[in-house]
Amino acid sequence: MRTRTYRQRGLACTEYTLDVPLDHTDPEGERIEIYAREVVDAAKADADLPRLLFLQGGPGGKGLRPTSRSGWLGRALKDCRVVILDQRGTGLSTPANRQTLAKRGGPESQADYLTHFRADAIVADSECLRKELQGDEPWSVLGQSYGGFCTLTYLSFAPHGVREAFVTGGLPPLSGTADDVYALTYVRTLEKNAAYFARHPDDQELCARIVARLTRDDVRLPTGERLSPRRFQTTGMRLGMRSDFDVLHYLLEEAFVDGPGGPELSDTFLAGISSAVSFATNPLYAVLHEPIYCQGSASAWSAERLYGERPEFALGEGRPFLFTGEMIYPHFFAEDPALAPLRDVANLLADKDDWPVLYDADQLARNDVPTYAAIYYDDMYVARELSLETAAAVNRLTPWITNEHEHDGLRVGDVLNHLFALAKETP
Repeated sequence: MRTRTYRQRGLACTEYTLDVPLDHTDPEGERIEIYAREVVDAAKADADLPRLLFLQGGPGGKGLRPTSRSGWLGRALKDCRVVILDQRGTGLSTPANRQTLAKRGGPESQADYLTHFRADAIVADSECLRKELQGDEPWSVLGQSYGGFCTLTYLSFAPHGVREAFVTGGLPPLSGTADDVYALTYVRTLEKNAAYFARHPDDQELCARIVARLTRDDVRLPTGERLSPRRFQTTGMRLGMRSDFDVLHYLLEEAFVDGPGGPELSDTFLAGISSAVSFATNPLYAVLHEPIYCQGSASAWSAERLYGERPEFALGEGRPFLFTGEMIYPHFFAEDPALAPLRDVANLLADKDDWPVLYDADQLARNDVPTYAAIYYDDMYVARELSLETAAAVNRLTPWITNEHEHDGLRVGDVLNHLFALAKETP
C-alpha cells in the first residue's frame, strides 16, 4: 500500500492507494487500484481515534473531497478518523469510463469487466483496506444512499469487519427487483412534481413551451449534441434534494431570450441544462444504475418499460408537463457523448440475468452489528416502503423515520448527529 500525508484547513489527511483483485474470487488474477483518503482533525492527529468508513452514494460516485470541518464531516471528526473511499471505477481509484473501457476490447469484454463493480466488490475492497489499516479490528461504517446498499451487503457477507453501521437514505430492497423499485419511485416523482409546480406554477407552461421548441427545432447544447424533449424532461432528477429543489426554477426563468427571429433558448439555459443532464463525470451511475437492483434476474431497461406504462409522463401537445426523476433510460446512451460509446455495453448489462445475490437475508435476520438508519419518508430515490420492509428484516437495526429531511439530509441537515445520539441511547 502506498501512502501520502498532508495538512489543509485544520485537517490532517493521509492518502492510501492499494492494489486489489478485480475479481475477489480470483485473487491471483488481474488487479486494479483503489484509493482512499483518511481525514482527522489536525488537533487530534496523534490521538487514538476509531475509524469511520464513509461509503458515498451512487453508483459511480467518487468520495467526498473535504475542504473544511463543516457539516456531517465536522460532526464525525469530533469522535473519529474518517476514511473516504473512492469506490472502484471512480475518482483516483482505477477509473471505468468510455476512455479506459475502450482499451479492454469489445462490448462483451467491457460488460464482463463491469460485472465486478457492484456492492459485493466494493465491500471486498473495503475489507482489504481495513485489514491493511487495522488488522482484525472492525471499524464503523457510514453509508449514504447507494453507500447504504453497500453497507447492507457488508453486514451480509463481512459483518466481522463492522463495529457499528449508520445508513442515511439507503436501505435497499433485499429481494425486490428494479421493477418493484421504479413502480414506487415513479409515484414519488409524481409527488415531487406536484410540490414543485405548486410552488412555481408558471414553470409548467414554460416547460411545455420548451418541449414544443425542442420538438420543432434541432437545438444543440454547448457540447454539440442535440437536446431532445425527453432528455430535457430528465432534469427533474434532483427534485428529491432539498438543497436543489428551487435551483431548477432559477435555471428555467432564464430559458428564453429575444433573438433576431424572436424568442429562442438562451445560452445560459442551455449551458445549465448541459451540466444537469451530462454523465461525463459519473458514467458508472448510468451504466450500473439498474444492475444494482439485480439478483438472479435482468433489469431489461426497467425504468423505460415502466415509463411506457405511465401516461402521465408522456410528452405531447396539450399534456401537462412532468419531469422524470432518478431513472436511467436507453436514450441516454444515444444522446450523451460520454455514454454513447457504452451503448452496447449497457444493453448487454440490461440483458444479463445471472447476477449474483447482494444480500444474505438469513445473515441479516441474525445480524449482531448495531445499525442505525435514517429513512426519509418523502425520499424520491429510495422508496420508504421498501426501506421499511428491510428495516423490519434486519436484526439490531434501529430506524429513524422522518419527514424533516430529504435525500440530501446528511449533507445539509443534522442527520448524522441524530444517528450518533440514537446509538448512545440504544441499549
